[in-house]
Amino acid sequence: MANLSKAKGTAFESLVVTYLQEHHNRQARRNVQMGAKDIGDIDGYYLHALEAKAEKSITLSDYIAQANREAIHAGQPFGCAVVKRRMKGVRDAYVVRDLATDVRLMNRLKIMEEALQDESFSRWYDIDEELREAA
Repeated sequence: MANLSKAKGTAFESLVVTYLQEHHNRQARRNVQMGAKDIGDIDGYYLHALEAKAEKSITLSDYIAQANREAIHAGQPFGCAVVKRRMKGVRDAYVVRDLATDVRLMNRLKIMEEALQDESFSRWYDIDEELREAA
Protein backbone atom coordinates (compact mmCIF):
# COMPACT_ATOMS: atom_id res chain seq x y z
CA MET A 1 0.00 0.00 0.00
CA ALA A 2 2.84 2.41 0.81
CA ASN A 3 4.29 2.06 -2.69
CA LEU A 4 0.91 2.79 -4.30
CA SER A 5 0.51 5.88 -2.09
CA LYS A 6 4.03 7.00 -2.92
CA ALA A 7 3.37 6.52 -6.62
CA LYS A 8 0.19 8.61 -6.40
CA GLY A 9 2.06 11.33 -4.53
CA THR A 10 4.88 11.35 -7.09
CA ALA A 11 2.37 11.50 -9.95
CA PHE A 12 0.60 14.46 -8.34
CA GLU A 13 3.91 16.26 -7.74
CA SER A 14 4.73 15.79 -11.43
CA LEU A 15 1.35 17.22 -12.45
CA VAL A 16 1.89 20.24 -10.20
CA VAL A 17 5.36 20.80 -11.69
CA THR A 18 3.97 20.62 -15.23
CA TYR A 19 1.20 23.08 -14.34
CA LEU A 20 3.68 25.50 -12.78
CA GLN A 21 6.00 25.21 -15.80
CA GLU A 22 3.13 26.07 -18.14
CA HIS A 23 1.57 28.87 -16.08
CA HIS A 24 4.15 30.27 -13.66
CA ASN A 25 7.81 29.30 -13.96
CA ARG A 26 9.37 27.15 -16.68
CA GLN A 27 12.17 26.26 -14.23
CA ALA A 28 9.85 24.61 -11.66
CA ARG A 29 11.05 21.12 -10.67
CA ARG A 30 10.64 18.37 -8.09
CA ASN A 31 13.13 18.45 -5.23
CA VAL A 32 15.21 15.55 -4.01
CA GLN A 33 14.12 14.52 -0.51
CA MET A 34 16.53 15.85 2.13
CA GLY A 35 15.30 14.01 5.24
CA ALA A 36 15.25 16.13 8.40
CA LYS A 37 16.22 19.25 6.40
CA ASP A 38 13.69 18.72 3.61
CA ILE A 39 13.11 21.86 1.50
CA GLY A 40 9.66 21.00 0.12
CA ASP A 41 8.47 18.82 -2.72
CA ILE A 42 8.68 21.42 -5.49
CA ASP A 43 11.05 24.27 -6.25
CA GLY A 44 10.08 27.17 -8.47
CA TYR A 45 6.86 28.46 -6.93
CA TYR A 46 7.92 32.06 -6.38
CA LEU A 47 8.96 32.81 -2.77
CA HIS A 48 7.48 29.51 -1.52
CA ALA A 49 8.48 26.07 -0.32
CA LEU A 50 5.70 23.93 -1.73
CA GLU A 51 4.39 20.67 -0.29
CA ALA A 52 2.25 18.62 -2.68
CA LYS A 53 -0.31 16.34 -1.03
CA ALA A 54 -2.52 13.73 -2.69
CA GLU A 55 -3.95 11.78 0.23
CA LYS A 56 -7.34 10.30 0.97
CA SER A 57 -7.45 11.83 4.47
CA ILE A 58 -6.61 15.54 4.45
CA THR A 59 -4.83 16.95 7.52
CA LEU A 60 -4.31 20.63 6.80
CA SER A 61 -2.60 21.42 10.10
CA ASP A 62 0.10 18.81 9.40
CA TYR A 63 0.58 20.01 5.83
CA ILE A 64 0.94 23.65 6.83
CA ALA A 65 3.32 22.91 9.70
CA GLN A 66 5.45 20.85 7.31
CA ALA A 67 5.39 23.56 4.60
CA ASN A 68 6.36 26.27 7.09
CA ARG A 69 9.22 24.16 8.47
CA GLU A 70 10.47 23.39 4.98
CA ALA A 71 10.25 27.06 3.94
CA ILE A 72 12.79 27.82 6.69
CA HIS A 73 15.05 25.01 5.46
CA ALA A 74 14.72 26.25 1.87
CA GLY A 75 15.38 29.89 2.78
CA GLN A 76 11.99 30.92 1.43
CA PRO A 77 9.74 33.46 3.17
CA PHE A 78 6.53 31.45 2.67
CA GLY A 79 5.37 27.85 2.85
CA CYS A 80 2.21 26.38 1.36
CA ALA A 81 0.62 23.06 0.59
CA VAL A 82 -1.00 22.16 -2.72
CA VAL A 83 -3.69 19.64 -1.86
CA LYS A 84 -5.29 17.46 -4.52
CA ARG A 85 -9.06 17.57 -4.73
CA ARG A 86 -10.65 14.19 -5.21
CA MET A 87 -11.94 13.56 -8.70
CA LYS A 88 -10.51 16.88 -9.96
CA GLY A 89 -7.58 17.89 -12.10
CA VAL A 90 -4.43 19.61 -10.89
CA ARG A 91 -5.71 23.10 -11.71
CA ASP A 92 -8.50 22.58 -9.15
CA ALA A 93 -6.13 21.68 -6.31
CA TYR A 94 -6.22 23.80 -3.17
CA VAL A 95 -3.31 26.04 -2.21
CA VAL A 96 -3.31 26.25 1.58
CA ARG A 97 -1.35 28.36 4.07
CA ASP A 98 -2.06 29.60 7.56
CA LEU A 99 -3.48 33.09 8.10
CA ALA A 100 -0.24 34.49 9.53
CA THR A 101 1.64 33.41 6.38
CA ASP A 102 -1.08 34.76 4.12
CA VAL A 103 -1.09 38.13 5.91
CA ARG A 104 2.71 38.36 5.52
CA LEU A 105 2.31 37.56 1.80
CA MET A 106 -0.48 40.13 1.33
CA ASN A 107 1.50 42.78 3.22
CA ARG A 108 4.49 42.14 0.95
CA LEU A 109 2.30 42.37 -2.14
CA LYS A 110 0.70 45.59 -0.90
CA ILE A 111 4.06 47.21 -0.11
CA MET A 112 5.53 46.20 -3.47
CA GLU A 113 2.50 47.46 -5.40
CA GLU A 114 2.62 50.77 -3.54
CA ALA A 115 6.33 51.06 -4.34
CA LEU A 116 5.66 50.41 -8.03
CA GLN A 117 2.82 52.95 -8.04
CA ASP A 118 5.15 55.54 -6.50
CA GLU A 119 7.96 54.75 -8.94
CA SER A 120 5.92 54.41 -12.12
CA PHE A 121 2.16 54.75 -11.85
CA SER A 122 1.61 54.20 -15.58
CA ARG A 123 3.57 50.91 -15.45
CA TRP A 124 1.58 49.78 -12.38
CA TYR A 125 -1.69 50.77 -14.08
CA ASP A 126 -0.84 48.81 -17.25
CA ILE A 127 0.10 45.71 -15.26
CA ASP A 128 -3.00 45.99 -13.07
CA GLU A 129 -5.25 46.33 -16.12
CA GLU A 130 -3.62 43.34 -17.84
CA LEU A 131 -3.97 41.12 -14.75
CA ARG A 132 -7.60 42.10 -14.19
CA GLU A 133 -8.41 41.22 -17.81
CA ALA A 134 -6.67 37.85 -17.46
CA ALA A 135 -8.76 36.98 -14.40
